[in-house]
Amino acid sequence: MREVTTAQTPTRNRGSRRTEILQAAARLFAARGFHGVSIEEIGAAVGTSGPALYRHFSGKEALLAEMLLDISERLHSSAAGRVTAARDAEQALDALLAGQIEFALGHPALITVHDRELGNVPEPARRQIRRLQRLYVEEWVTVLSELYPGCPPPRLRAATHAVFGLLNSTPHSAGELPPETMAPLLRAMARAALAAAGN
Repeated sequence: MREVTTAQTPTRNRGSRRTEILQAAARLFAARGFHGVSIEEIGAAVGTSGPALYRHFSGKEALLAEMLLDISERLHSSAAGRVTAARDAEQALDALLAGQIEFALGHPALITVHDRELGNVPEPARRQIRRLQRLYVEEWVTVLSELYPGCPPPRLRAATHAVFGLLNSTPHSAGELPPETMAPLLRAMARAALAAAGN
């Protein structure tokens, strides 16, 4: 029993440490830009040296790539699960909106980093991120096509991107309203925007 505990603890700690590093890097990149932050500064933010980070990531570009790939994978996986679990398209859309709003309110730094820094992600990771994002959008378009069957998919796709822009405006509005007030406001605005596109 002692051997199992000993074997599992380092793995759990490594995973936790990587997450801590990614979160610190996201905050720094959002505040000062990818090129304005050194690996030493990221290390200092998590209480270690810059060179020690190379035990977790091969470099700053690899760190950025994992950061954006991880959130793209999580958003797509969550969306697919929410849609599958929903009893109908109406409930599926509510679930998709809830997931995107939760992300937007909880991770404004990641939104800023993605908008500004995707071009600094090396290939092929950038292609993987783009592919996951397209799959995420298509989850929305599939649901919206059921709700608005007369609306062409390109219009629904454009509306989905526009709604993402609305929901992902949270880096600019952070602190204006508490999350429990902001979430229903974002949901109501997004529903109104999608309804307008579907009509």
